[in-house]
Amino acid sequence: MSTSVIDAPEVLTQARAAARAAALPYAGSVAPRGAWALVQAGRAVLVDVRSAEERHFVGHVPGSLHVAWATGTALNRNPRFVKELEAKVGPKSGNELPVLLLCRSGKRSALAAEAAAKAGLANVFNIQEGFEGDSDDHQQRGHFNGWRFHSLPWRQD
Repeated sequence: MSTSVIDAPEVLTQARAAARAAALPYAGSVAPRGAWALVQAGRAVLVDVRSAEERHFVGHVPGSLHVAWATGTALNRNPRFVKELEAKVGPKSGNELPVLLLCRSGKRSALAAEAAAKAGLANVFNIQEGFEGDSDDHQQRGHFNGWRFHSLPWRQD
């Protein structure tokens, strides 16, 4: 699917259907290119759930919001995550758009999407592959998938 032309409802409908089929406890997962196309079209909001250190030193998506799922070098879970997410993207913030969560590999963002869904935020999706992608056989990231691998916009402070 091209990132310049996208049927946003169809992408999200497919993600929801796949989530139901896989019995995922959250709305679903979206591929990086589809996620970027949704954000570019103004059809979704992107929230980076990595630590502030990761965003600063590894890079981040321009215009993305930030709510850390875990903090510090030990990556201790943020007990205020759902409340902070709700404050930035919930109905009281004036946002009615789907929320796309991004982490390093798609694993923390899936946990964050699950926590959001359990708290009643039903329109929250995981971005597959994450910012850096999965590790290869040499324990290196970014060689076969992930946001940066797909040459999607990012910057480093």
